[in-house]
Formats: sequence, structure tokens, C-alpha cells
Amino acid sequence: MATPAQAVTRDREDSDKGPGRESGQESDRESGRESGKGSGKKPGPEAFDGEALLLVPDRVLLPKGVVKGHAVLVKKGVFRDIGPAAKLTAAHPHLKPVRLEHHLLMPGFVDAHHHLTQSFGKAQAFGQPSEIFKSVWEPLEHALDEDSAYLAAKLAALESLRGGFTTVADAGTRAPVDVEVVAKGAEDAGVRCVLSKVVSDGKGGREHLERWNGHPLIHPSLAVPVPEDATAGVLRRTARMCEEAGAVFQTHVNEHLAAVERSLKSVGRRPLAYLHHVGALGPHTLGAHATLLAPHELKLLADTGAAVSYNPVASAWKGNAVAQATMMAALGVRFGTGTDGTRGDGFRMIDAAESAQRLTSGIDTGDSVCGAGRLWLDHATAGSADAVGLGRTTGKIAVGKAADFLLVDLDVPELTPSWDLEWELVRLANRDQITAVVVAGRLRLWHGWPPHWDGKALVRRAGEVGREVVRRADIDRVDPTPGR
Repeated sequence: MATPAQAVTRDREDSDKGPGRESGQESDRESGRESGKGSGKKPGPEAFDGEALLLVPDRVLLPKGVVKGHAVLVKKGVFRDIGPAAKLTAAHPHLKPVRLEHHLLMPGFVDAHHHLTQSFGKAQAFGQPSEIFKSVWEPLEHALDEDSAYLAAKLAALESLRGGFTTVADAGTRAPVDVEVVAKGAEDAGVRCVLSKVVSDGKGGREHLERWNGHPLIHPSLAVPVPEDATAGVLRRTARMCEEAGAVFQTHVNEHLAAVERSLKSVGRRPLAYLHHVGALGPHTLGAHATLLAPHELKLLADTGAAVSYNPVASAWKGNAVAQATMMAALGVRFGTGTDGTRGDGFRMIDAAESAQRLTSGIDTGDSVCGAGRLWLDHATAGSADAVGLGRTTGKIAVGKAADFLLVDLDVPELTPSWDLEWELVRLANRDQITAVVVAGRLRLWHGWPPHWDGKALVRRAGEVGREVVRRADIDRVDPTPGR
């Protein structure tokens, strides 16, 4: 009998011959290959084959804002040239332009905080008390074996790609498996991954950093789930190792009131302040959530250059506070935006990011802007890439960066007429408008499904295995139904 990983691999190999109607892509392929403007034909996924691509969308989201009439040259997985379309087409006459009418080319979203091996249990957290790692996540991950951990990670990666994420930062798994299976799930799906190894015992950190050094899609990281899980010496050495390797040290900080009080009782300090006290708070530290920060802790972040993952959906679904993201922006605190594995949808994440700030501070202060569209787009792309240690690699449509991008269909009722596209992307755009997801120059998704392997076979298999994992996990849930 084939293992789950083998079954999915076989499905992937079979589907390499070409997706059929089940993937919903046959009509797209029949609609035409490369097209000229106004030809009535739309490019299909084949237009993205090859080491060099000259893409001519209607608009491009550059660091300076949205521009029209531009083209981008992608070569060997990297943006090699960006500029006026007429100039680039003249400079590269050997390349046939891929004209993408009514489309925006924008950076892929970067999820600054994820748990890839928790995908089977998302709904198990609904309606539960805020601090659920002991009652839900630990038993769930402990019930995983290598095959189910691979499936969980690949399923989460596929969901992330469907939501427009080209990079995810995994915060480390408690599953009793080698993290290689998590890496394989992410790599097989095609997403870029900052992959953490939990090193609360101080072991295996350097080996992990060396093992994945130089990998095209997997970027190593080290993690301690919460600061009091490790000794002061381990925290300090781990942070130093990450700094020396150019990696990030990930930990959850000041997430819930229970977590803050537990830290005060166990080490005498609040989590973020404790990290600073032991010498583990610096530019290579990434603190997840940071929802309960005192003024002096905000100043510590600004002074040390440490980064934060602002996770607004996690706050709404299972938290008891919202991170002060607009205050962090005003103080120059580095922060990205993450899902915490709740919902792999980039557009709904940035909508939640802006909405949470409006509800927790904007209404009280009469701030009708709350950062505007640009702030949330920046911190879900370039800001997140910086927070997870990949600012030099991805997060922007810029020469020399990895070609990690989305093609977003603008020819939809939601964006008609368009007045301020950056605001509209935050509040009105949907993931069903994402025509293509490209990571490292390679097409990973076309209209929501992978063109080179069978995503629906993965979903079916993960549904079967996931139910069995949850059954044997013995998750301890409270009754979430009011009135009972």
C-alpha cells in the first residue's frame, strides 16, 4: 500500500502530463498561447515557460506605487529589468512579449508567521479560549507521523499559494519528525519557506542552519516557542547563531494575558523584556503576535531593531488583544503581517490588518486613515520579507529580487471604476482574482490550482488523513456553543 506522500507524489507525476478538466484549466489552455494586445486571445500557463520572460501587464505595483505602461524582464527566476514597456520590448527583440491585459503584476504576499503542520486542525480552534497550544496544537502535532506531517505542510502551502502568498515563515513544529518532511511539503508545493527548527533544548541549531544554507526555496531559521521554554543561555546563544548566519530567531511574545503572567511568574519579567534582559532581542529576532506591549516594550523594539509579526486574524479568532501596528509604524518598529495558520488568504489578511487597527485605535482617535492602503500592502510584502530575514531576496518588484509575484485580474466588478488601487486591493480585492502565482520565476498556480501537479488529489488525500490525525490526537476542546 502506498504511503500518503507516495500517493501524492504519484498523482503529481501523472499530472505532469498535463492537467485535465478536473483542475479547471483545459479551457484556459485552449484560449490561446501568447497574445498581442487587442488580439482577443489570452495567454495560458504555457506563456510562463522558459528561462526568460518579458511580461507586459496593464499595471505594476512598484515600491514607489502603481505604474502603467511598464514591463518586467524575468530571467532565471530573478527580475532583471523593469521599465517602460516600449523601452524593454525594443531592448529585447528576441523575446515575444506576454501581454497581460487588465492585470496587475504585484509582489507576492509574505506570511510572517505560520504553523504549516497545524493545517488539519484549524477549525478545532474555533470558539476556544485564547491560549490553546496545550489543548489543541500540541496533541495535534504529536499525533503526526512523517507522511501526515508532509501532507499537512503541503496542504498548508497550497492554501497559502491560493491566497497569494509566495513566502511563508514556519515557526517550528512539535511533531516528532525531522523538519525535512515539512521542507519537502513546502518545496513540492512550490512556496518559498523560512523553515524553523525548535531548539528549546539548545541542540541541533547550527546543523539546521548549515543544512539548508543556500537552498533556493528553503531558508533556515531557529525557534523557541515562548522565551521561558529555554534557559537564558540557550536564548542568547540561539539568537547569536541566527545573527551570525543571517537567519531569524523566532519566538512568540506577549501574545495573551495568560502568556504574559506565566512569564512573570516563571522568569520575573514579561516575555519581550525577558528576551532583552538575556541578550536575545536584536535585529535577527522575530517576535510573533506582540499584542500586549507596554510603552517601554515598544521602545525596546524600536531601539533594538527587532521585528514583529502582526497577526490580525489570530487576534480576531483566538486572541485577547490586537498588536499596535500603526503605533509601531509611527515609531519605526519593523513589522510584517502573518496569518498564524488561521486562513491562507493574503487579501483578507490585509483587510483584517487595517480593520483591526480601525476598531482598536482609529475609531477612538478619529483616525479615518489608519495607515491607508499603502501601509498594509507594504507590510504584507516588503515589510514582511524584511521581518523574516528575506528583505534582500523578495518582497518587491525590483531588479535583482526573486521573481515572486502575482497577476491580479482587475477587470472585475469589485474594482470598477477604480480610483485608488492600493486602497481597493486592501478592502475590495479577492483571492479569486489571482490569475497566476509565480515563485522564483516559475508558475506555481494558475487560476487557483497548480498546473504541474494534481492539487485536488492532495486535497482529497489530506482530507482522509487529516480526519484520522484529529481522531487520534485526543484534542481537549471546550463546548463553544452558547447557552449549553
